Amino acid sequence: MAPPTTVATASLPAPGRSSKLLIWIVVAVGLAAAAGAAAYFLLPRFTGGAASAAEAPKPAAPEKPIFVMLDPLTVNLQAEGRSRFLQIGMALRVRDEHAKAQIVEFMPELRSRLLVLLSNRPPESLVTPEDKAKLAGEIRTALNAPLTPETPELGISSVSFNIFVVQ
Repeated sequence: MAPPTTVATASLPAPGRSSKLLIWIVVAVGLAAAAGAAAYFLLPRFTGGAASAAEAPKPAAPEKPIFVMLDPLTVNLQAEGRSRFLQIGMALRVRDEHAKAQIVEFMPELRSRLLVLLSNRPPESLVTPEDKAKLAGEIRTALNAPLTPETPELGISSVSFNIFVVQ
């Protein structure tokens, strides 16, 4: 007869003990989450966080824009064989009332700068939105140049077209 063989069994924890440990871990995590939520919602009231947020200064309202409307201009375009014209009207956005007053005072010179800048352009260079944006930048640069050696640049921040007709 063969000697009886013994089967080695791994020692497993008692089923009642592991389930109790798991329950205690879940309860501890739940209590920690509840304590964190309570601290998040209640602590600002005790430390003045909610009151200071309500009393915080509101951001300043954006300043009212200042525009100078220019009378429409009509200029000859460089065309091969036939006459082509550009009729353009625009508004200049300026930084302050002083710049607006300077533009009104020097309007004849500014219109002359515009006529020189716009005349004899090929009509094909004024077709796409990119071309018009580039032209607006050129106009802003030309008009922002100082009017006299003693004066600073005008402070024109943007040029908006309200009439743009190529004929």
